Amino acid sequence: MLAILVVGGPGAEEAEPASAIEVLHARDADEAVEKLGRNRRIDAVLVLDEPAGTVAAIREDIVAPPPIFLPRDAPPVPGARRLEAPGETGALVAAVAAEISGR
Repeated sequence: MLAILVVGGPGAEEAEPASAIEVLHARDADEAVEKLGRNRRIDAVLVLDEPAGTVAAIREDIVAPPPIFLPRDAPPVPGARRLEAPGETGALVAAVAAEISGR
């Protein structure tokens, strides 16, 4: 099972992910850093809101963060990869899962 932390965005409105994906949510950068510090099994992070500040906070506070992804319409941020999937959260989560599982 893959665990993906989604930072920001409308979590309650997203479609149910595939059964092999667990989606965790964080409201902002502070909550994301807290969850990453407590939960070592998070495989990737998808940042939907405030990408520059969130990525910087994660990279500053987490020694070896999991891969960090952004939607394709987000500005480029060092330390994060932009996805080519459509902008809806469910499609982005699926794209992150495909990227980290090598599909």
